[in-house]
Amino acid sequence: MSTARVLRTTMFKVADPAHQQKLIQAYNKLASEQKKDGKPYILYMAAGIAVDPARSKGYTVVSRTEFATMDDMRWYDEQCPAHAALKETARGFNLPEPPLVFYHEDVPLVNQR
Repeated sequence: MSTARVLRTTMFKVADPAHQQKLIQAYNKLASEQKKDGKPYILYMAAGIAVDPARSKGYTVVSRTEFATMDDMRWYDEQCPAHAALKETARGFNLPEPPLVFYHEDVPLVNQR
């Protein structure tokens, strides 16, 4: 039986390629520093730069994060010091709008990992 997970996607409109790279570096730092109760709690994280910006409606950097519970996702959003540092980095880029964030509970339909 599969266990429901929380999947979160975040999309940024970062025009400057140098800032895009800095945001990816901030995600790498977040991945190495994320802890809750002294232990890593993010199940999966990936971040990258859009390959076809013409189709992405201006979104250039996208991340996908997977959490075991909605409580873990909320902790990430509201209390995680490593995530707070990433948000501070992004704020420094004077983005034209806040990132688009969506999340949902899901059970994998196909998982060949």
